[in-house]
Amino acid sequence: MGMFERVLVANRGEIAVRVIRTLKRLGIRAIAVYSDADADAPHVALADEAVRIGPAAAAESYLDPARIVRAALETGAQAIHPGYGFLSENAAFGRACAEAGIVFIGPGELALEVMGDKIRAKRHVEASGVPVVPGVSEPDATDDELLDAAPHVGFPILVKPSAGGGGKGMQVARDQGELEHALPAARRVARAAFGDDTLLLERFVERPRHIEVQVLADAHGNVIHLGERECSLQRRHQKVVEEAPSPLLDAATRERIGAAACDAARSVEYLGAGTVEFLVSDAAPDEFFFIEMNTRLQVEHPVTELVTGVDLVEQQLRIAAGEPLAIAQGDVRLTGHAIEARVYAESPERGFLPATGELLAWRPAAGEGVRVDSGVRAGQHVTADYDPMIAKVIAHGADRAEALDRLDAALADTLLLGVDTNIAFLRTLLAHPDVRAGHLDTGLIDRLPEGGAAGATPVPADAATDAPTTDAAPDPLERVAHDARERDARAAAVGDHAWRSAREWRIGSGGGTAASGPVADLDRASVATAADGTVWVHLDGRTGSFARPDRRAALDARLAQLERGGSADPDLRAPMPGSVTTLLVADGDRVEAGQGVLAIEAMKMEHRVTATVAGVARLRVAVGEQVARDQVVARIDHVTEPAAASPAASGTEPIDGPHEGAVVTASHQE
Repeated sequence: MGMFERVLVANRGEIAVRVIRTLKRLGIRAIAVYSDADADAPHVALADEAVRIGPAAAAESYLDPARIVRAALETGAQAIHPGYGFLSENAAFGRACAEAGIVFIGPGELALEVMGDKIRAKRHVEASGVPVVPGVSEPDATDDELLDAAPHVGFPILVKPSAGGGGKGMQVARDQGELEHALPAARRVARAAFGDDTLLLERFVERPRHIEVQVLADAHGNVIHLGERECSLQRRHQKVVEEAPSPLLDAATRERIGAAACDAARSVEYLGAGTVEFLVSDAAPDEFFFIEMNTRLQVEHPVTELVTGVDLVEQQLRIAAGEPLAIAQGDVRLTGHAIEARVYAESPERGFLPATGELLAWRPAAGEGVRVDSGVRAGQHVTADYDPMIAKVIAHGADRAEALDRLDAALADTLLLGVDTNIAFLRTLLAHPDVRAGHLDTGLIDRLPEGGAAGATPVPADAATDAPTTDAAPDPLERVAHDARERDARAAAVGDHAWRSAREWRIGSGGGTAASGPVADLDRASVATAADGTVWVHLDGRTGSFARPDRRAALDARLAQLERGGSADPDLRAPMPGSVTTLLVADGDRVEAGQGVLAIEAMKMEHRVTATVAGVARLRVAVGEQVARDQVVARIDHVTEPAAASPAASGTEPIDGPHEGAVVTASHQE
């Protein structure tokens, strides 16, 4: 067949940028696709050609096979690289590509169909001798049949929906009684999220490690593995930090688990790059169990690339073009250690809810052993349309300790102003003694205290940020914000239009230093002011946001609190920007404290807004309305007598998904 001349990348964000870079290095013409929300995105600018495929909604753009195939045909693309998420594991999309005479850069239909169903995949690999977790995987099993089989599996038991992923609908039952309640709840979530309420049971492994093996397989019968990745640092089943190799496995276990992964790939005639995931007990690291196979590139693939020196996207392209693997198993060498942290636009202090806004300043870290995969630019708006990942920061070192140190330094040096992120949380996590020692398991993050969810330092609008405290040394971030406001005010007074139009500036870099404060610190600060007057500051590895002080609003809020005797605020505010999907009560209904009032959807999840006090609900929004973060969406008027709870109008339930109290409604990205 020969190497491709034109390849379309059916994705967006950092993975599209990453694939396009390899295409251009190989001299292949890169064709991007974009929705209306991504018209000026970096992946569009980087590509040789770009095709609009629809509006912002993923279902009408990136998730529409017909639009993607049509774009490929119109531009003469010989192949389509799906990246990860979206259509990357969609068997119907693979068939549509084949019917159009376009090469799908991924596995064949057998692998997509078998590995796309957890029950079928488990049975299939078990028949090939791959160890699996004890459990029950009968597709038509009723709740009663699952309850009868549970004692043979052994408690604790993990209840899992067969369809979908990302931990949605998973529940742990430690005895028969808990299982009786878990089964119907898991079915409801699975039916709502995936349209399929089939469940399977598995033995729940205490303190489990999540180990995955990277495999490559060509059309000539060659299958190899490139070592393993440790992905145990997860938050509610969502990976947060990944590394290669695992600090748990010894050489003998690495060889055994790698061979098992290759056996799983051979069993479905695998083609291309794939990942076989295993569960390994921290207490018995020589024992491992197959979980599933991801038939695509993984988000965390850079750590494997850094320790092996193999460009996985290049290997995907060569395999899809019919070339035999040029790498034998004996050629694979793991050199040093690599660790990746996923940077998300989210608010850890708000339960990791996604955040939106304009990226006022963006400067990725650099330095020896540091790699940053991103798909954003300064001035770009982070919207609620897609996954909130901003970038992946990866560090490579001679050993694990050096890699950890380099990653922490890279995160500290990452300048990102205008949107809340999890960077501070990531640095706190990397400094945890168990993480430093390599004592990991999938529940470690969820066991952290609430204080561990550090993020940017937000200061509410009623804080006196226009006058730093004098009874104690002010926080350097607050001092910088104060001086920024003073300079902005002086510039406005003298008509300095150039200064007022500047969105991001650095004290001491061409604009002079501030008149007050410790100059040695302020010279290193970066500052940006948002359209709403919020001042964002980055200094010495920390980021803070300082809202414009509104003394009148602060006074009104304090008076209102005094009037209600210090009780909770009756105004219900949107915890994140998004769209109102459901009204759980009608205007004028009486509700109890804690009762759901409405639901808001954004970035693959639905969040319930609940009543803070008992009273009469007064709705301020309608279904379908777009709301901003902290916008008042309802108010609960106080009543003296007890209120009877109104029946809920929605069947959605909070689950252990990516964010607390959130129900995932779609799966666009990994």
